[in-house]
Amino acid sequence: MTFKQLFFRLYDRKITSGAMSFGQTGIKKEDFTRLCTEEDFVFPREELSALCERMEASEAEKAALFEAAAPLWEKAEEEQA
Repeated sequence: MTFKQLFFRLYDRKITSGAMSFGQTGIKKEDFTRLCTEEDFVFPREELSALCERMEASEAEKAALFEAAAPLWEKAEEEQA
C-alpha cells in the first residue's frame, strides 16, 4: 500500500468518526492539495511525526506510514543530490 493510501485510510477514519476535523490535523491546505494530486507527495519526517501525534495514530499505524514514506524520502533526497 502506498503512503497516500495508508494516510487517507487513517485520515478518513478519524474525520468520519468525528474524532477530529481537518483544522485539527494542522495540515496546510497546499500540502493537502499536493497529497491529493501528486502520487509522490510525502510530508517531511518531523511534520509526519507531529501529524501522527495530532491524529492519535497507533504505533502500528505510525510505523506503517513511516515505512511507506521512506522510499519517497529517499527518492526526494536523491533528486536533490
